[in-house]
Amino acid sequence: MIKSMTGYGLAGLEDKNFIISVEVKTLNSKFLDLSIRSPKQFSDKELEIRNMVSGVLERGKVNLNIEFTNKTTEDLPISINEDLFLTYFSKYQAMLEKAGSQSGEIFKLALQSPNVISNISEKNTDAQEWESIKVAITKALKECDVFRSDEGKVLEGKFMENLSVIRNGLGEVKSADPVRKERIRERIRNNFKDWLEENSFDKNRFEQELIYYFEKIDITEELVRLETHLDYFEKNLKVDNNQGKKLGFISQEIGREINTIGSKANDAHIQKHVVIMKDELEKIKEQSLNIL
Repeated sequence: MIKSMTGYGLAGLEDKNFIISVEVKTLNSKFLDLSIRSPKQFSDKELEIRNMVSGVLERGKVNLNIEFTNKTTEDLPISINEDLFLTYFSKYQAMLEKAGSQSGEIFKLALQSPNVISNISEKNTDAQEWESIKVAITKALKECDVFRSDEGKVLEGKFMENLSVIRNGLGEVKSADPVRKERIRERIRNNFKDWLEENSFDKNRFEQELIYYFEKIDITEELVRLETHLDYFEKNLKVDNNQGKKLGFISQEIGREINTIGSKANDAHIQKHVVIMKDELEKIKEQSLNIL
């Protein structure tokens, strides 16, 4: 069963001391491209978080957001230098009086002055908090993985529809190929009949040239290989491991055979089905980029 690289997971925990929320969003990428947003007290856990993510999601562009709210703390997350604030306030007040002005937001100006307010670094998280964070991360990752599996089922259905259209086109080409060959033979007979009767030539050499010509326009091998590639693609849709890159490679081989059939056949009826097959293949290639 294939998996999509598009996914979403959300998990939360709450007790009397804190509230935890973890959100995971994923998109397609060739490698694991992880972006972590979390409070400062969890900055030393980034490597452990990365290992947790890679163990479940493996590949893709992943955005993981951790929100942690402590219910019990009474301390402000900022520090206010009151002495410095009063110094700024007095200075601004004196300048205001000296200028003879009667208005001015001196309090706000002093509060926003340099070094009056500074952020306080969060304390290091304790073991209980971190264990709760890990539980929430695990739940969010599992939910995201289930989302990816569900999306994979949808993509598999689309792939099967695309393959069905290509197989129908292949069947039409197989049916049209004998008619194409006979039409070519008849055209050669009509074009060269009178000339062959009036001119002397080496019949053996002429037959060899005809055989060489028909070998160049023969598409039997391409039809066989195309059907083999389609079967292999469908088989790999059922395999339960990373198949995205392999499906991309197989689709390239399918495209090579379809293009060769179109160029060698040189037939309007067959070309019509070749165009349809190529259109479906482009849909497959586009969706294959989103397969894990």
